[in-house]
Amino acid sequence: MKATIVVSPCECQVQLGAELDEHKHVLRGWAKDTRRRRTEAAPAHSIHAERQQFQVGWLCPFCTRNTLRSFDTGGLSWREATNGAPQSAR
Repeated sequence: MKATIVVSPCECQVQLGAELDEHKHVLRGWAKDTRRRRTEAAPAHSIHAERQQFQVGWLCPFCTRNTLRSFDTGGLSWREATNGAPQSAR
């Protein structure tokens, strides 16, 4: 299975991330606060995954905002999926 990672800042400056499968469905989401050196799970989901341009929505566990960001499939870099935590969440 191929996977990719998308990241975007939240309004509270926490880094939101999500790992997507080859169908652009979210496998897992996280929020990383580099100031406090904490990473927490962040519920995430993709919207209009079948389209070239799609969105990912997160619930930030630090500020409790719902954050929606747009992405373009052409800008994604795919790799073989690995088990365990994504690189950027470590």
